[in-house]
Amino acid sequence: MTVASDTVLWLTAEQQAIWRAYLAGVSRINERLDAELRPFGLDLGEYEILVNLSEADQLEMRMSELADRVRQSRSRLTHTVARMEAKGLILRKSCPHDRRGVIAVLTATGLNLLKSAAPNHVASVRAALVDAVEPADYEALGRAMNAVLEVAD
Repeated sequence: MTVASDTVLWLTAEQQAIWRAYLAGVSRINERLDAELRPFGLDLGEYEILVNLSEADQLEMRMSELADRVRQSRSRLTHTVARMEAKGLILRKSCPHDRRGVIAVLTATGLNLLKSAAPNHVASVRAALVDAVEPADYEALGRAMNAVLEVAD
């Protein structure tokens, strides 16, 4: 989307400060969560894949649906799942109804790793965000992010 600079509604100083604080805060949270998952041999993207598969029927999901749920491109997800498959956390199988489709399946090893990592991850989320802000601010953040998700692409 290209907008002529003379038609841009520039951010106010306060809006700019909030935007930059948001970017810095998200970066800090993601770095902390990644660091806390590293001892388990996971990063945040891999952890999210394990969580989504653990919540799926029969611990499996089409790769295209998984990509949408974890907000990764199909190409990036394919590379991540290949790494996780090499570690024995996930396996891939052909879709019985669509020969082009691929299904990701959470293995027992992957589920056990998730169960081990989850308590530390939740403690990290609490420390990095949930307990760091006032409950009303946390609720406002939830409303703000839901509003962002409602905006059509």
